[in-house]
Amino acid sequence: MGHWPWLIIVGVLIAYIFDFYNGVHDSANAIATVVATRVLRPMHAVVWAAVWNFAAYFIFGVAVAKMIAGGIVEPHALAPEVIIAGLLGAIAWSVITLFLGLPISSSHALIGGAVGAAFAAHGASVLKWAGINKVLTFIVIAPVLGMVFGGILMVLAIRIFWRASPARVDRWFRVGQLFSSAAFALGHGGNDAQKTAGIVTMLLVAGKIIPEAVPPWEVLFISYLVMGLGTALGGWRIVRTMGTRITELKPIGGFCAETGGALMLYGASFFGIPVSTTHTITGAIVGVGSVRRLSAVRWGVTMRVVWAWVFTIPFSALVAGLIYLLCIRPFVQ
Repeated sequence: MGHWPWLIIVGVLIAYIFDFYNGVHDSANAIATVVATRVLRPMHAVVWAAVWNFAAYFIFGVAVAKMIAGGIVEPHALAPEVIIAGLLGAIAWSVITLFLGLPISSSHALIGGAVGAAFAAHGASVLKWAGINKVLTFIVIAPVLGMVFGGILMVLAIRIFWRASPARVDRWFRVGQLFSSAAFALGHGGNDAQKTAGIVTMLLVAGKIIPEAVPPWEVLFISYLVMGLGTALGGWRIVRTMGTRITELKPIGGFCAETGGALMLYGASFFGIPVSTTHTITGAIVGVGSVRRLSAVRWGVTMRVVWAWVFTIPFSALVAGLIYLLCIRPFVQ
């Protein structure tokens, strides 16, 4: 390890602030269904999710972290001040949408911030369009696959248990939701914590503290731990949106939504694709609700959430670019 310039230290601290807010913001993804169906009390649910967020450290590899560290922007363009501007743009959008109770993708805010700051500093030539296009493609694919998986599991569950009494089905799936919520929280930690680890790795490479864009175990460990702490605090306004305002969920629906979303996240993490846990679980909830009837989904609320998704990358990119041009570049030139 070499000398730690003050700018690198500031950047790492901001990255972990973002990681913490990611946990707060995205806690709703893992616990909204289990809270809405009253399987767990809210505080018990966030602690449950936080434990499984952190447990992902011992299970998943570093494919997503490597993608973030070197697959979106050319590494030589990511000076510490550029990364800091990108992080501040992502945090700004995350805070605004947390206040509004809108479940957006913190990871897409992070990618948008990195792209906007790098573009402001060096122009479009430093952007890796293959990686960016992959992220943009999965903005559509992730919720669609979440919806498909959630819907298929809901159909199978209804067919398998159609002879059982509602009380018995409810009792079985209340137990099942403990496992499905854990599975989704595990997937959330495995995909999202690696994104912060990728950003911190870029900072360490830029500061010549490590030689290549491979996340050290200490960086991964702290990323998972900080996200778990953020999840333990929870984002209660977003829990309400995800758990009750899109569609009313029973334990059988909560189980199918969480399991379908978890399957999508595991596949994405395996292939190193940074996807949105928010998009994934929202799609799964819509898929479960649609199996009952299309009118069971509150499409007005759903479209409000979708518009927040649409604006996430461009808004984060715009804010990050302005922060770099107005607040950072004058002091580093």
